[in-house]
Amino acid sequence: MCGRFTLTTPTGRLVDQFELTGELPELTPSYNIAPAQKIAAVAANAEGERRLGKLQWGLVPRWSRDPEIGSRMINARAETVAEKNSFKSAFKKRRCLIPADGFYEWARNEAGSGPKQPYYMRLEDGTPYAFAGLWESWESEDGRKIHSTTIITTEANELMSGIHHRMPVILAPESYATWLDTSIQEPGELMPLLSPYPSEQMEAYPVSTHINKPANDDPACVEPVGPAEPAGEQSR
Repeated sequence: MCGRFTLTTPTGRLVDQFELTGELPELTPSYNIAPAQKIAAVAANAEGERRLGKLQWGLVPRWSRDPEIGSRMINARAETVAEKNSFKSAFKKRRCLIPADGFYEWARNEAGSGPKQPYYMRLEDGTPYAFAGLWESWESEDGRKIHSTTIITTEANELMSGIHHRMPVILAPESYATWLDTSIQEPGELMPLLSPYPSEQMEAYPVSTHINKPANDDPACVEPVGPAEPAGEQSR
């Protein structure tokens, strides 16, 4: 799964990387983005222009009677996203990019019990990237609106496999246009994009349990407490 991530990249760099147009929401560096928070997301409008907005992390399907369902919808599995009722409509028509520059996952210790060890994963060169996301707009009977999103996950790559069996889908920049093009709706054209990101382009290193509390949002969250892990099996 993907339950925490970072976005500390300056907004100007995001504008260049994602070819953004229009007004930009205020973004502050965040080292500990957690579910239910408002997160940055990029979607294309009818003219194909890429716009950056902020959406609640935890997708609320349009048909849902209870918006609290979003707390269980922070991730969508790539293997079933095109078929599951909660996600299939958004998969066809409401896809987005979730800008990030790293994410966290927790590994069990060697004994298999006790506190889990948090790890921070990022691209080896430290550049920002995009998770594959979906978005929805929900409205209650009294007119309350929630604009929400979810991050798609896939099976772990070699680097991640010893930390966790799942990882978020990181899209290659050359895939952004296809992912945002809502005229493309056939799963056969989209599913190949939802593959594990190449291990050799990533790195992972242990961080302190400071990250465990969502209220802790500072550079200490990403400070290493040990060496980077090589790709391959580690103790879960």
